[in-house]
Amino acid sequence: MNNDAVEPTDRIIVALDFDNRRAADEVVDRLGEECRFYKVGIELLTAAGPGLIEHLVAKGKEVFLDLKLFEIPNSVAGAVRAAGALGVSMVTVHSMGGTGIMSAAVEAARDFPRLRVLGLTVVTSMTRSDLADIGVTDPTSTEEQVLRLARLAEGAGCHGVVASPQEAGPLRGVLGAGALIVTPGVALPGESPGEHARPGTPRAAVAAGASHVVVGRGVTRAADPAAAFRLVRTDLEP
Repeated sequence: MNNDAVEPTDRIIVALDFDNRRAADEVVDRLGEECRFYKVGIELLTAAGPGLIEHLVAKGKEVFLDLKLFEIPNSVAGAVRAAGALGVSMVTVHSMGGTGIMSAAVEAARDFPRLRVLGLTVVTSMTRSDLADIGVTDPTSTEEQVLRLARLAEGAGCHGVVASPQEAGPLRGVLGAGALIVTPGVALPGESPGEHARPGTPRAAVAAGASHVVVGRGVTRAADPAAAFRLVRTDLEP
């Protein structure tokens, strides 16, 4: 994608990391027309059900359904088809699951032209020592593992990847201009990155090559979510 042609608002995905629909609906209502794109993860999906996704899509919002699928290919394909039927725009599959799982997801998404499959590389809370804990000791750095998995995702036909802001630049170099690079773990200067071990600012992530940034508590827990969202948008403006 042409990064220069994308409006700042279209780059920002607000994470609805809540354990109930009422709280999510309240934030969506308070953001109003400011925000066009929301992330729904496994906690909120389990608590609120698919009706929330349908509600957001009916309101004209785009939805990033962050399922982090890691199952046998047939089950992954079924989940991707269900996501497509709900009208979501992006869905995640674990690249650590290998080519078979990612290829199944990509094939299942073909019936839904608006649906993009993203390969999750290394979760933004993980460090090199975490990788070592699960037996991934060959890479000399977390970045090396991210790039390895990104190449695997690209080979499987994924439309892009999810990685930390710190890997956006190397990923853009590897994946080229057309790939989606979605970066959780962004925070404005002075804000806490929360559980993210490899954070960055929205501006730095996009300047490095990210197509989208995911923002969470800095917006959703703010006294004025719309004002906080505008600060992120301002940070992304040239």
